[in-house]
Amino acid sequence: MDSSSEKSMVQGVAGAPNETALLGLMERTGYSMIQENGQRKYGGPPPDWEGGQPQRGSEIFIGKIPRDCFEDELVPVFERIGKVYEFRLMMDFSGSNRGYAFCMYTNRNDAQRAIKELNNFEIRKGRLLGVCASVDNCRLFVGGIPKNKQRDEIKEEMQKVTEGVVKVIVYPSVMDKTKNRGFAFVEYSSHRDAAMARRKLIPGRIQLWGHQIAVDWAEPEQDVDEDVMSNVRVLYVRNLMLDTSEETVRDIFERASDSTGSIERVKKIKDYCFVHFRTREHAAEAMSNLNGTTIEGSHIEVVWAKPPDKTDPRRIMKGLQQVTLPQGLCPPSFTTRLMSTQLYHKAYIHPALPLGLLEGGRGLGTLIPAPAMRGRGRGAAGSRGAGGTRGYMPSNIRPGYRRYPVEGRLYDILPGMELTPTNPVTLKPQSLKSSVQILEDICGKNGWGSPMYQLHSAVQRDNNTESQLFLFKVTIPALASTNPTPYQPNKLCRTVEEAKLYAAEFVLTSLGIPFEGNDL
Repeated sequence: MDSSSEKSMVQGVAGAPNETALLGLMERTGYSMIQENGQRKYGGPPPDWEGGQPQRGSEIFIGKIPRDCFEDELVPVFERIGKVYEFRLMMDFSGSNRGYAFCMYTNRNDAQRAIKELNNFEIRKGRLLGVCASVDNCRLFVGGIPKNKQRDEIKEEMQKVTEGVVKVIVYPSVMDKTKNRGFAFVEYSSHRDAAMARRKLIPGRIQLWGHQIAVDWAEPEQDVDEDVMSNVRVLYVRNLMLDTSEETVRDIFERASDSTGSIERVKKIKDYCFVHFRTREHAAEAMSNLNGTTIEGSHIEVVWAKPPDKTDPRRIMKGLQQVTLPQGLCPPSFTTRLMSTQLYHKAYIHPALPLGLLEGGRGLGTLIPAPAMRGRGRGAAGSRGAGGTRGYMPSNIRPGYRRYPVEGRLYDILPGMELTPTNPVTLKPQSLKSSVQILEDICGKNGWGSPMYQLHSAVQRDNNTESQLFLFKVTIPALASTNPTPYQPNKLCRTVEEAKLYAAEFVLTSLGIPFEGNDL
């Protein structure tokens, strides 16, 4: 090896508990190893590699790794499947691993085979690895967008504050097609650009058009095998008018396919629908003729519907009979629609949105958290940002909340105000709930369990005086597996009561649930 390779080798393994075994692995394979930014990278690229990185879909995620298990045990297992381009093991400061890793093969087929053959592989007696696809996420969810802004305006504004913006996806309001739904998905040229943008757009740091925004990873769009997609005979149609009927859709698409009786059935759900054709050829003809056209005054988009990955844990849990959202989060019929829409009458998913988001953001990502094995929702070291574990709910789906700020609750007694004796029993019930009540209601109706509040305090010293300040950390039981770190507010409060209110507000904001009433 040359001097630079030796230097990388020393940086990667010097002082490791299994240094000798790691050196032996590198000597056998010729791969280099280096540790930086909380991960130890083996290869990337391998020796004598020519060209760029392998195609998207060539990387897998490996979870449930014993903390004292390292590359000398793991790499031989995964190189049985095919040539390894890069293996990244997440490390902590103690020298043990963090329980997960990423392995990139030189082609997508080897990655798919590794998922099938090595998931639940027994790496040690009684210790089974969890293996699934890794997604190189390049898409961010941005909430708090003014509803009068158009796609080009949003893209231009995002390009001013972040780099690498490729496109912006905006969904029109269900009720008013001239307005957006208060959020957008921003696609970047690379995962690195998306990660840098997410870091730069931390709430409180940058505002768009004077509005506070909420930013997090969007659920990655599902990749479906090309052979599977080549047999799909169903179209997904987005951005229909609410009063457009299934009969109207059937007539228009049947005429566009140039064949009478070419459609098996149409299933319309609010402003989108699925059109089932008898043959793929008729579906392709209809899509070619209708995509980008107008139906009853609304500009529509027509694409192939995607069959679901039956192994994806983000699908409805086995045996789940009903999912209920809090009143106001979605129309009353959403429970029924979810069961039919989630897998396209048990066959397909919503193709135009990232998995976990239905109806432009109301979806499984906010209802059913991904299992802990994926461990990638908060963009940990080496994570490709699969995200979504905290599940944003866009601003249009909970009108009617009004924020109760911790600061500014006191009002001056102004001249001319008349103080009248009042019996609290005779007061009408308050129509607005506190943030603690709102969070409790949402958690209860979503089956997340009651929020758990842990009180913490700190002493503030100022001018030889001391005052105790308070803060609550909040854990949502159902989300704890994918977001083990409790939600911690960024400010302390003077009283315990205010601390609890502010903690609930902080959690609601983190979940993307708005407070201020707004119209669709």
